[in-house]
Amino acid sequence: MTTTSQLIRTRRFLPLFVTQLLGAFNDNLFKNAMVLFVVYGVYNSESAEARFSALASGIFVIPFFLLSALAGQMADMRDKSRIIRIVKFCEIIIMVVGGAGLALAWQGIALHTAAIPLMLLALFAMGVHSTFFGPIKYAILPQHLRDEEVLSGTGLVEAGTYIAVLAGTIVAGWISVDTAAILVVVIAVIGYFAGRKVPPAPPQGKPEPIDYHVVRSSINLVRTTMQDRRVYLAICSISFFWAIGTVLFIQFPPLAKNMLHASKEVASLFLVIFSVGVAGGSVAINALLKGTVSARWSPLSVIGMGLFLLAFQEVCAIWPPHGGPEALMNVGTFVVQPLAIPLLLTLLGIAVCGGMFVVPLYAFLTTFVDKSQTARTIAANNIVNSGAMVGGAIATGVMSLLGLAVVTQLMVVALCCVASAWLGHLLYRAERAAKRP
Repeated sequence: MTTTSQLIRTRRFLPLFVTQLLGAFNDNLFKNAMVLFVVYGVYNSESAEARFSALASGIFVIPFFLLSALAGQMADMRDKSRIIRIVKFCEIIIMVVGGAGLALAWQGIALHTAAIPLMLLALFAMGVHSTFFGPIKYAILPQHLRDEEVLSGTGLVEAGTYIAVLAGTIVAGWISVDTAAILVVVIAVIGYFAGRKVPPAPPQGKPEPIDYHVVRSSINLVRTTMQDRRVYLAICSISFFWAIGTVLFIQFPPLAKNMLHASKEVASLFLVIFSVGVAGGSVAINALLKGTVSARWSPLSVIGMGLFLLAFQEVCAIWPPHGGPEALMNVGTFVVQPLAIPLLLTLLGIAVCGGMFVVPLYAFLTTFVDKSQTARTIAANNIVNSGAMVGGAIATGVMSLLGLAVVTQLMVVALCCVASAWLGHLLYRAERAAKRP
């Protein structure tokens, strides 16, 4: 904890931490304000709500799939702090567009012809923003931090991200759409000024030409990065985690409304607890590993995640009916239900185990490659992750079209944790083999 408290006060870490925290907050404030408004205010069908939620998730991650290779090359070949300033300035423009969409939706003006398209356009642009910022927030850590600080720094970034997700989700569930339209622009402006304080981070290797052919560069980047077995296994494990997480985040709003008969504030509460749990797991794994980058706990963590998910699914399956759609429970009514506490505890367990699983894997990607390659390694990870997330979103849409109940879909996700645990086990074996003389 001493390393953590020291890091948070230093200029080589604090401005980056604040910048990524505000960016993650804005992402989630905007996305959840949009999704909750559409799910609760536009549609009245579980399948339509799930499809829109899946569409929003897919639109956000498509830029990661298309542009991560370009983003990784630029981050390794240019000053990372300069890219941060450019990206954060663009966020202001994006949020003006998104805020306009939210404002039109609040007024009920051109809902399907202008408001929703503007919001989806801004969501896509925020995906582009995050695509270019994502490799930097991890790749800059080995450049500004000492070797023994990297795991703590990674854990703080991951915990801070989920604290921001928590805050953005809470705010989105409790404020009006018109207030959200103003707030997303204000946060973008603050984030820009925070980003200007990040210290210079010039390229660490010899400059190379940037390949602007996004398809060719993506294929080459993934192929080159995956040649290291440990990096390959870490990326595959993280990708399974995000595919699982995507399905869960897509299902939370329609699950809360249609199965648990709860209001949008309860849906927001689910996302909040998930975010708190991942942040707690991020901190807990750093304490368990004592600063050492290792996949030792990864297989057990993801098995725990799967077991808690099965328990969560079982509680949802036996949840008693509570009136019709016009009688949605608010948070106060929901939390006093007999099964509410077991439901929330199992959700918290899913998230804590998820945080313990994924943080060491990100640290792997930044410490087991040359510093001149870290941004491109994270970019390759983002390409594969985004493919898995799009796959998760598509799978959710297909399962909904096939008429599978949400609880059945949760069981399918729980079974996928077995594959992720096997990958984590293989990674730990590869880690131990690399340490042998």
